[in-house]
Amino acid sequence: MLNIGLDLLEQVGDIAKRAGQEIMKVYETDFAVEQKADSSPVTEADKRAEDLILRSISMGITDKYPIIGEEAFASGDAPAIGDSPFWLVDPLDGTKEFVSRNGEFTVNIAIIDAGRPVLGVIHTPVSNRTYWGAATGVFTQTGDDDERMISCRQAPPEGMLALVSRSHRGPDIDGFLSHYNIASETSAGSSFKFCLIAEGKADIYPRLGRTMEWDTAAGHAILNFAGGSITDLDGNPLVYGKPGFENPHFIAQGPGVAKKT
Repeated sequence: MLNIGLDLLEQVGDIAKRAGQEIMKVYETDFAVEQKADSSPVTEADKRAEDLILRSISMGITDKYPIIGEEAFASGDAPAIGDSPFWLVDPLDGTKEFVSRNGEFTVNIAIIDAGRPVLGVIHTPVSNRTYWGAATGVFTQTGDDDERMISCRQAPPEGMLALVSRSHRGPDIDGFLSHYNIASETSAGSSFKFCLIAEGKADIYPRLGRTMEWDTAAGHAILNFAGGSITDLDGNPLVYGKPGFENPHFIAQGPGVAKKT
């Protein structure tokens, strides 16, 4: 298994930043939007970023472990993962946000070992913000500023801040959140929501819709090592490497989150 220390975190973070630069080159143009087989959008930015990430991992870090990339998987190119560690890559999480040009999209890179995320990096190209998470710590950096450690906050007794998906909110979310002491809500796109909880700026994010493992793996690592969790609706931690790589409905949360009594 790879030695997951600060050096590897920085290497993967650099790859995510360079992918972000490729994304921004497309973002600043009058780009075309295509439809994948599942009717989700894809752009040249998704393809360029994934190509850079896959090449940089296999040539710059290791070619020993399989890499599952969202766009390659959608094209039918998915290596067998077996029991080995593997990479999960979402080169542009929040393509709908990218298309609508609201800036809320991310680059996600994770390493999975024994079904659990052991490293996660999320980069937000528009704000040039990067988050790293592993057992060695959870850090964030904006631009060339100094890195700083982050962690979840304890759920405030006066009421929590709930995050809801900007593009995928449904009426079932209101029913779900009614069981918790919610003081306020805010909408956000992409995996950035996991980072907000990991940074102590929010408390709970329920997702009652379809997601794939590459959507959550990097954020799961960051949130887990910052003191939070992602579980299914029965309280079981999400696991990775499932057939089809599809997630169940889940709850991302910081410590101390509990239903009303």
